[in-house]
Amino acid sequence: MASTVETAIRSVVGKGIEAVAGFNRRRMPDTRNPFLEGIHAPLSEERTIVDLAVTGTIPAALDGRYLRIGPNPVAPEAAGYHWFTGDGMVHGVAIADGRALWYRNRWIRSQSVAAALGERPAPGPRHGGFDTVNTNVVEIGGRTFALVEAGSYPVELGEELGDQTYNPFDGTLEGSFTAHPHRDPLTGEHHAIAYEGTNPTTIRHVVIDADGRVTREEPITVAHGPSIHDCAITQRYAIILDLPVTFSMKALIGGHRFPYRWNPDHRARVGLLPRGGGDGDVIWCDVAPGYVFHVANAYDDADGRVVMDVCAFETMFAGGAEGPNGRSRGLERWTVDPVTRTVAIRTIDAAPQEFPRPDERRFGQPYRFAYTMALPDEEVDEVIGATRLYKHDLAAGTREVHEFGAGRYPGEFVFVPAHAGAGEDEGWLIGLVVDLPNETTDLAIIDARDFVGAPVASIRIPHRIPPGFHGNWLPRQ
Repeated sequence: MASTVETAIRSVVGKGIEAVAGFNRRRMPDTRNPFLEGIHAPLSEERTIVDLAVTGTIPAALDGRYLRIGPNPVAPEAAGYHWFTGDGMVHGVAIADGRALWYRNRWIRSQSVAAALGERPAPGPRHGGFDTVNTNVVEIGGRTFALVEAGSYPVELGEELGDQTYNPFDGTLEGSFTAHPHRDPLTGEHHAIAYEGTNPTTIRHVVIDADGRVTREEPITVAHGPSIHDCAITQRYAIILDLPVTFSMKALIGGHRFPYRWNPDHRARVGLLPRGGGDGDVIWCDVAPGYVFHVANAYDDADGRVVMDVCAFETMFAGGAEGPNGRSRGLERWTVDPVTRTVAIRTIDAAPQEFPRPDERRFGQPYRFAYTMALPDEEVDEVIGATRLYKHDLAAGTREVHEFGAGRYPGEFVFVPAHAGAGEDEGWLIGLVVDLPNETTDLAIIDARDFVGAPVASIRIPHRIPPGFHGNWLPRQ
């Protein structure tokens, strides 16, 4: 638990702590940072490319944009840099009538990015002085938003990504938001678990209605300032992952820009919050220590338990300070019993993997298929290093592998149904693949029912797009 000294520091230092952190950051050795070189080396300019080259045939049903965001520091500095804190850059490819119309990449115009570029920052209110946004791009209420957790308000993006406005859902969001809101396909609501980097004792259940307005910000009491990257929903619950990565005053004072570390003294638990309930209604269930960035899906089973599939790690942020560094436990099924308040863990696939995505029409409901990105068999500094995707048939207990080949590294892929009434795996998987030897990138489109086969189409982007975090297919409205 937090020491008495740490608690005192929190209460009296306030804004002055950044001055101490900045001083210590300047004293850090300016050594190599694996997240600023090689495959992660940031781009130095914004580009617009039209009529992209296509191999194969783009499905005629695809009409919209693939958008993905990630860190791309405008003025890279190795000392104190963490992959999770870099300036946001959104990448987009527009598709219509079987053609790749354009590619664009644009920095999110935060205060610091705009100053570096000699431009005006994006308009709109800031939350607590934070305005770096770099983690996800989603559609909410018919509009496009770039997201980050624990700090900035969302940024609303225009069709071609250059129009940007910091927008707390038209003034209805009071606190910070999350990188992972989950849309309930049965109600149209988005649910999120949000935390504040400056408030270690409270998180919030945020609900946004189908029109994109916040209808609920329910405070939930926690300890130590846990880092909660993702959540899940069932028809009964919003699920809270309160796991042992927490705010570290020592890391912050030491100059690290991402001040969260593995905390073995923090109680690992899963919270089942009735979707209309409050702080006192959360059913807290102890779980074996570990960390989860991402949930594939969750649902209520016939016996009243919650079934949740996650990509889990033994620890996280217990080693180096530049990026994720825990050992993957693979894809796991956590069965949460609200009566006994226990969590049973079963390994689905022990191979290292991350970024699980289902058919999101099945969010909060029983489902069959999950798609994940392989991680290297051995830990590597830069995280990226595997050339495979996995398709899990959770009913049959089988796994298929899509292999891109040597030197070709995929990121997260999103499932896009072929049409409104399509079956659960009737559609395409879409995502970026970095061809590192050639310093190019492909937007690959894979037939989900021919998962091991060659992509039905690959759209060539003539430069390397650094690995980022999350992307989505946004169909034309």
